[in-house]
Amino acid sequence: MFKRKPVAAMVGDRTVRCLICGSEQFWDREVQLNTSGLEFLGMEWANASATGLICTDCGFVQEFAGNALELYKTD
Repeated sequence: MFKRKPVAAMVGDRTVRCLICGSEQFWDREVQLNTSGLEFLGMEWANASATGLICTDCGFVQEFAGNALELYKTD
């Protein structure tokens, strides 16, 4: 699906797991947090972004805003 290798993630001392299947491996990507007001004005680029984690097993997407999420390479 993606050319990059999967990652593991932690928030503080907790391992992030998929909410659907429990997997601990994800593909990561930046996602835009769109608001209707800025889209109406044609300024989508000014919206905040978050980190999206896409489960490598089932494809479920989780989004994390802020700096608490830490990503680690998996083997």
